Amino acid sequence: MTESPQPAKQPNEPAFNQPVGQPNGPSGRKLLRSTGTVGVWTLLSRILGLVRDVVFARYFGASLVMDAFFVAFRIPNTFRRFFAEGSFSQAFVPVFAEYDQSRDHAEVRELVSRTAGTLGVMLSVLAALGAIAAPVFIGVFAPGFATGTSGADVGRFTLAVDMLRWTFPYLLFVSLAALAGGVLNTYHRYVAAAFSPVMLNVVLIIFAVWVAPLYARPGMALAAGVFAAGVVQLLCMLPALARIRLLPLPRWGWKHPGVRKILRLMVPGLFGSSVAQISILLDTLIASFLVTGSISWLYYSDRIMEFPLGVFGIALATVMLPNLSRQHAAQATDDFGNTLDWALRLVILIVTPATLGLMLLSGPLLATLFYGGEFGIRDVEQSSYSLIAYSAGLMGFTLVKVLAPGYFARQDTATPVRVGLIALGSTMVLNLLLVVPWALAGWEAPHAGLALTTSLGSFINSALLYRGLRRSGVLKPGAGWGSFLVRVAVAAGVMAVLLLSAIPATPDWLAADPLTRCFWLAAAVGGAALAYFAALFAVGLRPTAMRLRNL
Repeated sequence: MTESPQPAKQPNEPAFNQPVGQPNGPSGRKLLRSTGTVGVWTLLSRILGLVRDVVFARYFGASLVMDAFFVAFRIPNTFRRFFAEGSFSQAFVPVFAEYDQSRDHAEVRELVSRTAGTLGVMLSVLAALGAIAAPVFIGVFAPGFATGTSGADVGRFTLAVDMLRWTFPYLLFVSLAALAGGVLNTYHRYVAAAFSPVMLNVVLIIFAVWVAPLYARPGMALAAGVFAAGVVQLLCMLPALARIRLLPLPRWGWKHPGVRKILRLMVPGLFGSSVAQISILLDTLIASFLVTGSISWLYYSDRIMEFPLGVFGIALATVMLPNLSRQHAAQATDDFGNTLDWALRLVILIVTPATLGLMLLSGPLLATLFYGGEFGIRDVEQSSYSLIAYSAGLMGFTLVKVLAPGYFARQDTATPVRVGLIALGSTMVLNLLLVVPWALAGWEAPHAGLALTTSLGSFINSALLYRGLRRSGVLKPGAGWGSFLVRVAVAAGVMAVLLLSAIPATPDWLAADPLTRCFWLAAAVGGAALAYFAALFAVGLRPTAMRLRNL
C-alpha cells in the first residue's frame, strides 16, 4: 500500500491499518476518553441550549410566535438530523475510513472535495426549493396552521412561512459542517465537531436578546439567527480541516466511485437512522390541530429529554461509528462485538438513572428552567406531562443511537430501513388507538399521548435492531449480564426512593424564588447521582468492570 504523509495521524493515535487488539487498537479507556471529550463539549452546548430556551420562554413564552418558529426551525432541523446526524454521517464515515486505510492522501482529499461539491449542490437546490415552497411545507408539516380561519391562525401560518424561508438554508451549512465533522472524527479530532453546535446556541441567544428588539416582527430575528448560526458553524470547522491538509476544494463528483458509494448507502439511511425524528415531526403535525401551546409544550419537554440523549447517547454513537468502521475494515469480528456489548452496558448504566431522574423531576426541572415571564404555571404543568412521556423512551432513543452504528459500520443501510418502517408504522397505529380518542374525548394533555407513542416506537425500533445484530452473529452478549442488570436496578431503586422522599412538590418549586429553585435542583441532581453511584459501589459494581478488555 502506498502511503503519503498524513499529519492528522499523531504518534499516539491508532493507525487505520493497525489490527485491532494490537497495542494501538482501541480500548475501553480510549473509547471512554473520546466519549468524554465529545460529551463535555456536548454538555456545554446543551447547557447553552437550555439557556437559549430559557431566553425564548422568558421573552416569547408558549405563544403564537414561538409555535410558528418551532415549526419553521423543526423542519430544516429534522432534515439536518436525516443528513448530518443520520444517513450522511453513517454512509460517509465507513467509506472515508476505507479510503484512508487503502488509498494515499491525495485520493483521500479528492474524495472529500468531490463529496463536498456534490453534497453542496444537492443541498443548495433543496434549500432553494424549500424557500420557494415554504407555504407547502408548512401546510404539510403543520396543517393545523393552514386550516384555521381566525386572524390568529392566518397570522401564525404567514409568520411560519416567512420564518421557514430564512431557516431552510441552515440545512446546507450544517450538513457541510457534518461532512467536516466526519473527517475530523475519523482522525480522532473530536473537539471541533463537538464545539460547532455551541455556536448555534450562542448566535440564537444573541439574536433573541439583542437583535429581536430591532425587528418590527421580533420573531423573525430568531429565524435570521438560525441562518447566521449555520454559517458560523461551518466556518468553525475549516481551520481544523486545514491543519490536517484536508480542507476541500468543492467539486462536482457525481461519477466519483467513492461519492456514488456514499450516495448509494445514504438513500436507505435517509429513513432508517431518523425514525425518531420523523415521529417527532409527525407529533408536530398532529399537535398543530390541538390547542395553542401544544407544539411549544412538546418542544420544551423534548429539549430537556434530549439533554442526556445528546450529552451521552449521541456522544457515544459519534465515537463508536469510526471505531466500529475501523474494526470491520480490519475484520476484527470479536472486537466489533465486544465494543457493541460494552456500549450496551454503558447505556444501561447511565440511561437508567437519567430516565428516572427526568420522570421524577419533570415538574421541578421545568419550573426551574422556564417558569417566569411569559411561561406560566399552566405551561409548566402541560410540559411536565409530555416530559414524563418522552423520558419513558429515553432508553429506547439511546439504544437506537448505539445499535444503528453496528449496521452502518458494516455498510448495511437496508436493515435499519426495514426496522424503521415497522417502528414508524407502529407509532402511527398507536397514535390512532391512543391519541385520537384521547383528543376527541376532551381529556387533559393529549399532546402527552403523542410523546408516549413516540417513546413506545423507539423501544420497538431498538428491540428489532438488537435482534438483527444477535441473529447476524455480530453481537454476542458477554458474561455477567444478569448480575449487572440486578445491580443497576438496585442502585436505581435507591436513587428513586431518595428523590421521592426528599424533593418538594412542584407547587413549592413554583412558589420559591429562582435562586432557591436552582439550589434545590442542583441538590436533587447531585444527591441522586451520589446515591446512585454509592449504591453501585455497595452492590459490587466497580469502574473496572466497564473496561472493554474485561467484557
